[in-house]
Amino acid sequence: MKLQVSSRDASTVPGLLADWLATLLPAGADPAVVLHSGIDANGMSSETLLFDATWTEDGQQRVARYVARVAPAEGDFPVFPSYDLQHQYDAMRVVGELTDVPVPAVSKMEPTGSVLGTPFFLMERIEGVVPQDVLPYTFGDNWLFDGTAEQQRRLQDTTTATLAALHAIPDAASTFAFLDPPYDGANLLERHLARARAWYEFAVPDIGRSETAERALAWLEANLPESSDTVLCWGDARIGNVMYDDFAPVAVLDWEMAAIGPRELDVSWMLFAHWVFQSITDMLEMPGMPDFMNEADVVAAYQEASGETLGDLGWYHVFNGLQWCVIFMRTTARSVHFGEMERPEDIETAMHHKPLMERIMKQVGA
Repeated sequence: MKLQVSSRDASTVPGLLADWLATLLPAGADPAVVLHSGIDANGMSSETLLFDATWTEDGQQRVARYVARVAPAEGDFPVFPSYDLQHQYDAMRVVGELTDVPVPAVSKMEPTGSVLGTPFFLMERIEGVVPQDVLPYTFGDNWLFDGTAEQQRRLQDTTTATLAALHAIPDAASTFAFLDPPYDGANLLERHLARARAWYEFAVPDIGRSETAERALAWLEANLPESSDTVLCWGDARIGNVMYDDFAPVAVLDWEMAAIGPRELDVSWMLFAHWVFQSITDMLEMPGMPDFMNEADVVAAYQEASGETLGDLGWYHVFNGLQWCVIFMRTTARSVHFGEMERPEDIETAMHHKPLMERIMKQVGA
């Protein structure tokens, strides 16, 4: 099973990439490209292409293994209103320069869209395994679900430590100033919330308004917490965006939601993303992984790794629940567009995390 994210004709991609590489390589390089499958089991937004490139340089054949991160075409119902690949590229580059966090090395950037129709950049291809999104890893029959309790805890703790290492980059507000959400607001949280509201309004015309999302927005706006310290937020900080070897991270992927903000945004997102999948298995009366990504365990591991004390996560859980509402709105509209499903009469039926959302909002008194 996979979800279609692009109407691109894959048969044309190798030739287009080879022609583009020829403009970057020495004369007579004569590059050739072999396209492999994208990462079909993961990712709901940008398109990911895996390919090998061969060429001749200094009389010898060279081979490189690349991953291309490609912005979606407007006609393919992108999840986000806009995609700044340059910001993703720069965030990965700076993290690679300043930390030991395993981010793939980025290389060539094509910002114009003249080659594949939308901008893209290349990064090194790393070997490893990723917890799958489709079908979710909580459904069973995959390496993470089948791992021992000790292996699952190793993955949980090493991923949490990796997040803490990202947050430890000094002077994040200035180093990553280009990731400050470009919306009105007196502080970062207000700007994050303004961006989330704009994202929701972007999704509405294609699928309708959501009572759950609007209830969350109203509560969030009325209950903004005090601003805390500012760190680099990976943004889409979930295990489905990490490549693992021996249950430890070897590549931190997908930086399209990167921003500066409070560390609680990332910690909450990592927890909430797992809870979404667990909520789906609960609704289907499947076992899932209810003991994995326990909030108390993750918070304790984060505080030990970072030396920092986290604030209450309730507001951030509601905020991230809102963002998942918009993700489900956009992915549902895209599935309708590609003929994978009928348009639902009520978008609330596509909110696969609705029981989770209602539980969390009850906990915070919303």
